[in-house]
Amino acid sequence: MKKVTINDIAKAANVAKSTVSKVMNDAPTVSPDTKRRVRAIMKQMNYTPSSIATQLARQSSSTIGVLVDLSRKADFLNHFFYTIIGGIENVAGPLHYEVTISNIQSTGPDNFMNRLVRGRKVDGLIMEKSILTREQTEELKLLEFPFVSIGQIPGAEGISSVDIDNTLGSGMLTEHLLEQGCRRLVFLGGEPADSIFESRSRGFRRSLKARGLEGEVFCGEGTVAEGCRMMKNLLQSGPVPDGIVTISNYVAFGVLQALQEAGLRIPADVCVATFDDYPLAPYTSPPLTCLHLDTFELGIQAASMLMERIDGTVTGVETRLLLPTLITRQSSLRQPAK
Repeated sequence: MKKVTINDIAKAANVAKSTVSKVMNDAPTVSPDTKRRVRAIMKQMNYTPSSIATQLARQSSSTIGVLVDLSRKADFLNHFFYTIIGGIENVAGPLHYEVTISNIQSTGPDNFMNRLVRGRKVDGLIMEKSILTREQTEELKLLEFPFVSIGQIPGAEGISSVDIDNTLGSGMLTEHLLEQGCRRLVFLGGEPADSIFESRSRGFRRSLKARGLEGEVFCGEGTVAEGCRMMKNLLQSGPVPDGIVTISNYVAFGVLQALQEAGLRIPADVCVATFDDYPLAPYTSPPLTCLHLDTFELGIQAASMLMERIDGTVTGVETRLLLPTLITRQSSLRQPAK
């Protein structure tokens, strides 16, 4: 039998989750009629408030937490991490909330659930999709603690998240190359188990299928050396593709190196397009056509979603997908701009 939650009570009573919390704590700001109605529904639905959830409802730290994994040092060298934090602060600051960055790797009695959630050091959490385990997300849901994931957590349901629409973006790059006359397209880079690779390669295949075409997808690490290696293998193994979509700037840079070493002209012989404007796309030779992914806006949306759940104005599960922007440059432009 499914456990009745505070969200179920709020929906049945047609009030905000925060109102139910106030009724549980006999807040004087709630009218006697609303209290009677909500309590009657709680009794009718046999709802037993979680002692932890009730305790949390009484407290506020005016702080939101951003969970990080300090063992993944590359994350802190990534430009996107800081632009996301900037977007979060852009929302939290004007609302008089502090933003704290906390390491998820602490274990034992000082783990983040005890330190941040049960200890009420933060009012809500934001994290990248791979930070939490499925068990941890289920515990947060059971405690009815507000949290938002940047990217959808694999295998987890009922979690609010925000992400870039990578499938749409890959389709935009592919359509652009098709408009430039490319017909033998390949997608390079990414690990098969990575959800970003899965969504970006899906958009690539979907766009080609809509035109009655097929393209090849090759997996590999997102490095310059790997991009160069994959491209050289392609040049040696069969017909040269006339359009390349890569998963990142680094793979694209390696592709450009291999093509130029082989004496091929870009874009006359081969067009190249990639994800992300940062860090190399404007500065390569030729400059790379790319998708601009607004990670500052990603932080804004994640923080906005979290604040709505903290103040109770929104209680349901929500997924927001941000639209990327195509930036065309010399690496792909065969046709004059329309």
